[in-house]
Amino acid sequence: MNDPIASLIARLLAERWLSRDDTAVRELLTDAELRNDLDRRLASVGMRLLEHPYAAHIAVGIARPQESAVFGSAKAWSSTNLQLDRDAIALLVVLWALLVLPKRQRQIARQKADRDQDQEQMFAELKPVPVGAEVVEPINERTLMADFGEKLGGKTRIQFNLGSLARQGFIVRRKERIHEGPMLDLAFDYERIAGRVMDGALSFVVAEARQHALEMAEREAADALLESESERATAAELADAALAAAGLQADDYDAFQAAIEAVESVHAPDQTEALPEAVAAQADSVGEQAPDAADEPAAQDDPVPPEDMKHEEAAADV
Repeated sequence: MNDPIASLIARLLAERWLSRDDTAVRELLTDAELRNDLDRRLASVGMRLLEHPYAAHIAVGIARPQESAVFGSAKAWSSTNLQLDRDAIALLVVLWALLVLPKRQRQIARQKADRDQDQEQMFAELKPVPVGAEVVEPINERTLMADFGEKLGGKTRIQFNLGSLARQGFIVRRKERIHEGPMLDLAFDYERIAGRVMDGALSFVVAEARQHALEMAEREAADALLESESERATAAELADAALAAAGLQADDYDAFQAAIEAVESVHAPDQTEALPEAVAAQADSVGEQAPDAADEPAAQDDPVPPEDMKHEEAAADV
């Protein structure tokens, strides 16, 4: 006797996950009677179907009433039955938050946009929800190491845990990039975990990043103000030194002020070259106003009276 539900359950237990595009899976998800039969049989053995409208695969997991018996039988509550350590579970949560959460937000936004567009059309076609790899951005392993290496046990431990998660089907590693695996979207209940992650850990990270950005902006503004004041002080000192070297007095306000304005109008790297030219120009203008002693006519000797000249000539004849 052919029993499609029994065959599907056996395949799920053997292969651990099945694609949504599988013929038996598509028939199950579109036939309410088959779905109710499957849920009843899984519940009879303490299991339940793991599926999500936005997930690309389905799987089976422990039913809620049996979680305590499975995970709480030891001295401490076990977070998984896959023998994963606590740091591996922490890494799994991080990967789920980095891969599944952004994908789910894009899926919800796209479906909402399609729904709004369909309402404007009279004969709109029902478009499938994108669930493939095109809506998932992979993670660079180096970026993961840089961001979470110290908190998740270091590079060696993360590499070991990535290998364990890849063998369990949570992720796929290709060319130092981490892609979503078939089990990652089914590992956590989105409705229960998304709010805790986004309102808890991620909200703290976002608030910390905003505070850091605000502090950096204030620091840059303070540095720019100090640099502007320093440039002005440097320009004044250079102008004062150049005026002194040119022989101008500091109380010559007009020349001093003109030199300062000439230097401040030039970009900072060019002040050293522009300063001597400005001072020289002011020195020339001051020099033109003050008459030079060399330009004055030389004092002439007193003219000899004519009578004295006659006595000298007579003495010369004697």
